[in-house]
Amino acid sequence: MGNTGSSQKVSAQDRPSDGLPQDSSLCMGADLSLGCSRAILDLKIQRDKLKQYRKRITVLTDRETAIAKECLAQNDRRRALLALRRKKYQESLLDKTDGQLAQLEQLASQVEFALVQKDVMYGLQQGTEVLQAINKEMGGIEAVERLMGESEDARAYQEVSQMLEGHLSNQDEDDVEEELEALRREAAPAMPAVPVDKLPMDQLPAAPQDKLLDRTEPAQEDSATEQTKAKAKTRTAALAA
Repeated sequence: MGNTGSSQKVSAQDRPSDGLPQDSSLCMGADLSLGCSRAILDLKIQRDKLKQYRKRITVLTDRETAIAKECLAQNDRRRALLALRRKKYQESLLDKTDGQLAQLEQLASQVEFALVQKDVMYGLQQGTEVLQAINKEMGGIEAVERLMGESEDARAYQEVSQMLEGHLSNQDEDDVEEELEALRREAAPAMPAVPVDKLPMDQLPAAPQDKLLDRTEPAQEDSATEQTKAKAKTRTAALAA
């Protein structure tokens, strides 16, 4: 039995390490450092992607606004509202992604970054999902221009409307309605302003100062004239006889 124990002891000491460090704590530290490095690298990659997406989506949102104006000029309020809803949704995706990346950068700057690696990886996962949603939703400038095609109008409207279902809050919908109304007012022809200033008293016409004539006096004069004419006719008839 003693020889067996000695043999087992020697075997344990002589077993090859396969190139791994004997100190398990050092091994864990190396793995953790590697994981943190990968997390930071993923963070930078996502940050760079976000910058690219921001440039692309800025072009799209500008085009959405132009489309809304064109539709209003054609009295097509439905498509104008749809373009602004798409724009609002795209902006909300960017805001959400900015918040995720800001949180990740704050975690990355902490001294005990290794202790919050799990939170960092979760944040990276959330950021990846948001970026994938942006990439899926945008579809390029062609998808935006498709809304202006008459033959594809009904199908494109239905597709985009279904996609936006549940993604915009009531406040977002109110903001879209307000922006649409602002664009409508901007496109409407300007009407001359109604003067509101009062005329000065010296420019008002003066009130008549003469007394009103009594309307009964001309009637009395006409009656006296008729009587005089009648008397003259009677006198003339008498002389003729």
